Amino acid sequence: MDHVRRTLGPVGIWSMELRAAARPEVREAAAELDELGFPALWIPGLDGPGAVDDVEHLLVAAPHATIALGVLSMWGQDPAAVGSRWSALDAAYGPRAVLGLGVSNAHSAANAGQDYGKPTVSMRRFLDGLDAAPHPITAERRLLGALGPKMVDLASSRTSGWHPFLVTPEYSAAQRARVGDAPLIAPHLAVVLDRDPTRARAAARAGIGMFIGFPAYRANLGRLGFGAQDLIPGGSDRLIDALVAWGDLDDVADRIQAHLDAGADHVTVHVLRPDAGDGADLPRQQWRELATLLPRFTPHTD
Repeated sequence: MDHVRRTLGPVGIWSMELRAAARPEVREAAAELDELGFPALWIPGLDGPGAVDDVEHLLVAAPHATIALGVLSMWGQDPAAVGSRWSALDAAYGPRAVLGLGVSNAHSAANAGQDYGKPTVSMRRFLDGLDAAPHPITAERRLLGALGPKMVDLASSRTSGWHPFLVTPEYSAAQRARVGDAPLIAPHLAVVLDRDPTRARAAARAGIGMFIGFPAYRANLGRLGFGAQDLIPGGSDRLIDALVAWGDLDDVADRIQAHLDAGADHVTVHVLRPDAGDGADLPRQQWRELATLLPRFTPHTD
């Protein structure tokens, strides 16, 4: 998995906005991120349709970057078709795309006409399909959206690693101690470049607060020591401060480094803005500011 570590580097950009990569202004922004030196660009899978098209747009726009899909719901996807599409991307642009997969929830499975079953069993079956496809996607080129120990163990044995959401550095430390050095741990980290606590926490709640109500995230946050007083709608101040890096650039750098020191290999930085409702949908100035931090972090080497 060292190749994946090198290509992702220590810090990448995770962006909902880049998921609209068919738009010329989004591709222009991706090209700038590439020029700024970000080694990896991450987009969410959302509901699935168009996600791989966006990966291709970004591969074209950012010719030096790894493009990671983090993560695509497995429901409604055909492993053979996914493998074929990934093979075509490799042939056209080189092996620069990483496939992240998630089990989402029972509602998503039902919408695809499938039985959710036991999450790890369902995901193992999908990975078996990728392995058996005419154009298989190798374990090194895929990862899972995982939180709990069972899915983490599956990610460790069948993929390059995993991409956890809504976690603290303590999570990375505990999991690294449990699974050893081999698997990649690439946590999502929301950031708000604002030193005002009220504005910063409001932006954080607007961006990630809804996820705190999802059962899988609540269960994991409970394992991390957060109680009912924290798992309120939008999250308590204590919870928001633990999950989101807000403040100035030094504050953000300290939190990124905390994740890396705890055992994470790569941190995906997701900009949330107090002004997100003003119609300015690409945080390009914040991305430029974050790019100045890149020399502070040391890539993993063999």
